[in-house]
Amino acid sequence: MESQISNLPENVRITLADFVDAAKTECSGSLSAIVLYGSAAEGRLRPTSDVNLILVFREFNVPQIDRLREKLRVAYAAIRLNVMFILDSEVLIASEFFAVKFTDILSRNRILFGSDPFKNIEVSRSATLQRLRQVVVNLTLRLRERYALVSLREEQLMPIIADVTGPIRACAATILSLQGKKTEHPKEALQILVQAFSGGNWTQILKNMSLAREEQQLKPGDAASTLLGILELLKAMQKQIQGLS
Repeated sequence: MESQISNLPENVRITLADFVDAAKTECSGSLSAIVLYGSAAEGRLRPTSDVNLILVFREFNVPQIDRLREKLRVAYAAIRLNVMFILDSEVLIASEFFAVKFTDILSRNRILFGSDPFKNIEVSRSATLQRLRQVVVNLTLRLRERYALVSLREEQLMPIIADVTGPIRACAATILSLQGKKTEHPKEALQILVQAFSGGNWTQILKNMSLAREEQQLKPGDAASTLLGILELLKAMQKQIQGLS
């Protein structure tokens, strides 16, 4: 496992290795795989990035999980470790229900323990399209509500922009994948996708999304305009998705 996480920052590497060791010890017998995915799997963590992990179980053994809870709390506080707990028998159906997330997982993962639980998984086009529509519409509705509620306080918009950037990039990568195009990273996927969009200052919007996500900082007055620009971006993405249907 050490070679799989050697390019991560030291604090992340140490905390992650400690949690993985604890999971293998405390959940022995029921744990079948541990999978790192997302930006950490690529070695492209940013200061605001979460560390995303999947624990795949044969069964959800409550006493074992109870013994793991304190380690998880510490890891969450130290490196923002988010863990998905899933059973072997749930992997296939979860990949259909959460097609956008699993499309990203399938393209960016490292197996830290056990065998690859996704080696025979192929997310269907119909499930991907349906989930893609849901995610983009949900993001749109959430951002409208957040804008109405907090845009009078610009500093409160910053974490909202940072939080939606990852899902929007993942949606862009999924759209390109459905179009038969491949990219190495969701960030680049979004940059490629907006080249097909008319109007809008897309270069500046993408730049501001990156600044909010990576540095948690925008120029005064830019947060509200960036969020409104993201709403236009989502509208353009919806049109792309309709075309895929």
